[in-house]
Amino acid sequence: MKKRFLVIDGSSLMYRAFFALPLLSTSTGIFTNAVFGFSKMLGKLLEEYKPDFMAVALDKGRKTFRNAMYEAYKGTRKPTPAELSSQFALLQDYLQVAGIQVLEEENYEADDILGSLAKRAAAEGMEAYIVTGDRDALQLIGDNVSVLFTKKGISNIVCYDEAVFEAEYGLKPMQLIDVKGLMGDTSDNIPGVPGIGQKTAIKLLQDYVSVEGVYAHLEEISGKKLKENLTENKDKALLSKSLATIRADMALSVAPADCRITPQKSELLAFYHTMEMKVPVDPFFPYIEETSGEMAAENHGTATSFMGPKSIQTGGVKEALFQSVKKTGSVVFCAAFKGQVPEISIEKLCVASDEIAAIAEAEDIKELHPLIEDEEITKIVFDLKTLLHAGISIHKNVFSIDLAAYLLEPSAASYTAEELAATYLNGRAFDVNSQLQATALAETASIGLALYPILKEKLEVQGLEEIYRMIELPLVPVLAEMEENGIYLDPVALKAETAAVNQEVITIQKRIYDVAGEGFNPNSPKQMREFLFDRLGIIPPPGTPKTKSGYSTNAEVLESIRNAHPIIDEILSYRFWTKLKSTYLDSMPALISPSTHRIHTRLNQTVTATGRLSSSEPNLQNIPVRTEAGRKIRSLFKPGEGYDCLLSADYSQIELRILAHLSEDENFLYAFTHEEDIHARTAAEVFGVPMEEVTGELRRRAKAVNFGIIYGISDFGLSRDLQIPRSDAARYIESYFAKCKGVKNFIDRIVEEAHQKGYVTTLFGRRRDLPSIHSKNFNQRSLAERMAMNTPIQGAAADIIKLAMIKVSAEMKKHAFKSRILLQVHDELVIEAIDSEVEAVTEVVRKAMETVAELRVPLKVDVHIGKDWAEAK
Repeated sequence: MKKRFLVIDGSSLMYRAFFALPLLSTSTGIFTNAVFGFSKMLGKLLEEYKPDFMAVALDKGRKTFRNAMYEAYKGTRKPTPAELSSQFALLQDYLQVAGIQVLEEENYEADDILGSLAKRAAAEGMEAYIVTGDRDALQLIGDNVSVLFTKKGISNIVCYDEAVFEAEYGLKPMQLIDVKGLMGDTSDNIPGVPGIGQKTAIKLLQDYVSVEGVYAHLEEISGKKLKENLTENKDKALLSKSLATIRADMALSVAPADCRITPQKSELLAFYHTMEMKVPVDPFFPYIEETSGEMAAENHGTATSFMGPKSIQTGGVKEALFQSVKKTGSVVFCAAFKGQVPEISIEKLCVASDEIAAIAEAEDIKELHPLIEDEEITKIVFDLKTLLHAGISIHKNVFSIDLAAYLLEPSAASYTAEELAATYLNGRAFDVNSQLQATALAETASIGLALYPILKEKLEVQGLEEIYRMIELPLVPVLAEMEENGIYLDPVALKAETAAVNQEVITIQKRIYDVAGEGFNPNSPKQMREFLFDRLGIIPPPGTPKTKSGYSTNAEVLESIRNAHPIIDEILSYRFWTKLKSTYLDSMPALISPSTHRIHTRLNQTVTATGRLSSSEPNLQNIPVRTEAGRKIRSLFKPGEGYDCLLSADYSQIELRILAHLSEDENFLYAFTHEEDIHARTAAEVFGVPMEEVTGELRRRAKAVNFGIIYGISDFGLSRDLQIPRSDAARYIESYFAKCKGVKNFIDRIVEEAHQKGYVTTLFGRRRDLPSIHSKNFNQRSLAERMAMNTPIQGAAADIIKLAMIKVSAEMKKHAFKSRILLQVHDELVIEAIDSEVEAVTEVVRKAMETVAELRVPLKVDVHIGKDWAEAK
């Protein structure tokens, strides 16, 4: 079997990775996105092609022998962005520890090295593959030489051999240099012949084979202008062909057989760790000699000696495990669950120390109580809430891996053992042996044991240990209890409301058909575009998003043109009702538990980057609050059997109160400490009128500005929200900042700090990294700056409502109330109560929520009571 040699165009792949990925940087400000993308591609190549030899070619400098031939060669290229050029030295460091040969030569381009190495490897009997994003390399395709061409950034690889090339171009690969000779190449500033594009060049070469052949048969070529251009630019054509020709005969000091892949495992892992890259080291394992006994987490220091459990046992928890746990002081619990809340149970449970892993059956779990109840032993878990649902009541000295990982990186997509191992352990938590391969639970347990010291240390270093200990961890049992409580949904009312909404959708659809015709589908973007912009002749407003298919017809676009024709209101109404129907009315019957007759929504603690909770199955946080439709949906939720009413406790304007605290703006502080209407106060200041003369319209506009400022709204956004000229919106914002100087100073300060540190924090220490704050891309940088503005406010609001839930739950238990918390929706707690406790519960809940945090302005809570959720709101 032939040996396989891969030679990579490092310059090309670095450029592609840089522009394909968002600008990433380490916490110390080192840009890494190009090297990160390159390393991901490298891992993919190692896994899919399993090369025996590999090398990377780089450009040594901007001037080569081609500039001597034609001084303007590549003269139109823009300078390399500083964020990218700084990463080439980092790439060299990476390739060194990865054990991959790097070649660069003065006076030559990387392409010439690629060609010379590939052709030599092929001549020596190897299968040679050139990896590049530059089509110039396709000319090198030949016997035993193929090109792996990267498309769409670096995610998609197309393998070009002679057959694939000929099918696409209708030529032989080597004729590509003749194509460039005739048509030139604007990216490399190769002149070519004016007026000749790729289609014409290919047709000429299909007839006459080469540039020289074209000129040998010049008299046969039809087309006066084409012949004239060819005649006048013969020298340019021949020069261009020469410039486009890759040298494949360089005398290199390194032969393909010298390019073995020899990664240095510990140094490679240290590189990934230092550069904060989530890149698994697994693709390199086949190339690492004597890997046995090495620990993939050695680069983290705290886990250098960890090997994973050395033995595994089944059929009950044995004394040896207890002794091991007592000795090491920590134990990890990993479970396979079955069922849904409130009927979750454990199928199997792995309990492990760093010496022994035991697989316990459900009937063996009672043996674990001594471990669970021992406050001296650290209990390491991945999903504490589900363990609590399943009856494993771990409360003392517990470390929840997912919560810690969430605090360290709140924007991550997930926190599974596999993802965290890739992030912190480079894909492996221990040296895999035959015993531990027997069960995924044991592997997960080993990952947990390896992660524990790493995450614990990182929490402390980043100042997140207190928010973990005081907010996130104690919140888990509160959420578990709320999920188990569930909320009663009236099935009779649900059925009636579903029927009513179905009829409403049919009625609206008929009104749309009356105008558009029976065949019109209001859910089809294509039909919508044709109907609105072609048939009705509505002109899309400036800035309307456009794709290859045409202008967007999303809700934002329809809102902006709703006055252009009455049918647009009907279409918006149709979309609203059909979405409400599919999201809630149609899906909720299947979510009602047959045993409790309640809906047990999931309250997710590790989803949002700001710290807010989210809910799912169903998402009860997205029910519209201020619309009649939303109130109808909420009215379906009622107190269950044994309870009399629902109580809603809602923080009043909490985000603006936090803004007042953080900014110390005198207008905000005065309004809140004197219990003024903050929006009326803002209107009075911005529009220069006395408080008593503030109209409803002025207050509405001031309210839009107040909330818009929190989210970094622009004059364009405000003009769209208020349906006013952009110049008026700009004047409102300018006046706002002139009158509310504290707010302006706070925003400027927090954005500046974000630029300096690369992250922002909340009052309680919650942290959010903002790597794009340093981006040269205006849109990415602006988005990061808006996040810097609103995260301290939104995050503090999230922290306060979480603290309130913990305190309210504790106080209700202290008073032995039957009443209980069911839901948390944004700044609102929904409580199921009995009539005899309502007065006392109201007092306890209001006091707990208003005193949970001390701000420069008072926290205020509005409490409402009703026979259903809508009435309580």
